[in-house]
Amino acid sequence: MNLSLSVDGPLDVAATLARYRLWGEDPANRVDDGVFRRVLRHEGALVPYEVRWSGAVEEMRLAIAVPGVRSAAVAALAAAEVRRVFGLDFDLAGFYRMAKADPALALLVVPLYGMRPTLAPTALEMLVGSITAQQVNLSFAFACRARLVRRYGTVVAAGGAEVWAFPDARALAAARVRELRTLKYSTRKAEYIRDLARAVTAGTLDLDALGAATNADVIARLTALRGLGRWTADWYLARCCGRGDVCPAGDLAVRKAFEHYYGRGRTLSEEAIRRRARTWGPYQNLAVHYLLAGMRLAGRRVGGDS
Repeated sequence: MNLSLSVDGPLDVAATLARYRLWGEDPANRVDDGVFRRVLRHEGALVPYEVRWSGAVEEMRLAIAVPGVRSAAVAALAAAEVRRVFGLDFDLAGFYRMAKADPALALLVVPLYGMRPTLAPTALEMLVGSITAQQVNLSFAFACRARLVRRYGTVVAAGGAEVWAFPDARALAAARVRELRTLKYSTRKAEYIRDLARAVTAGTLDLDALGAATNADVIARLTALRGLGRWTADWYLARCCGRGDVCPAGDLAVRKAFEHYYGRGRTLSEEAIRRRARTWGPYQNLAVHYLLAGMRLAGRRVGGDS
């Protein structure tokens, strides 16, 4: 089955997918030689697919290939997942209009034109990644996450390459702490991942319902879980739910970016950062991602998100 997606507005694919290669390998989201590969889960089956792109930034088209599949349901799921990964539902045109009035953002529009935040394909993947990235640099976090994917995920052949299906909740719920410790997870992080997966499998954490909840409810539900704090909840809202009115002000890289662009040599409090971000209204998420990318363009090593 072959699908084609047109893009509303500009799309710079290399800049959008850069996070899958900036800090290390992501076996569940492979970007190789102009092809994005991933495995979709559908009714217990593992369905690999690949995405290729063509055209200029202003006229980009995405071609999705799902070999050997004729199901309309699978096609819809693959298209929805691709829209998330490539950030197609962000309103870049509106953001650029808003950014013209901001002295820092206005300077980033041209060099980062068409960059879209990539959203986590699944909620479980996002939350496990967030736990993995707590209090460590992103290169180490990506390495740990890659080991976890290879240990508990399933490898699938896709277009002559290998890509791993991200582990499902049952596999992670059955993981032993000592097994996760061999993957370089701390004891607490191992427990957090296992307990999160058990909450999902037991139904005490409904990830579908969580994605539809209000920002306040998402924050309350996630921070009630052991090992998940406001930092994780903010990034979940930004990079899984794709909410525009979110600023992960507690993130160290975000704080450094705000201090660089707006601090004038001063240290900014978390509340000061949130107050500044609120002036961007529904474009806070996009603005934060552009500031973080701007820091990397300037040669300043920052992380940001998971």
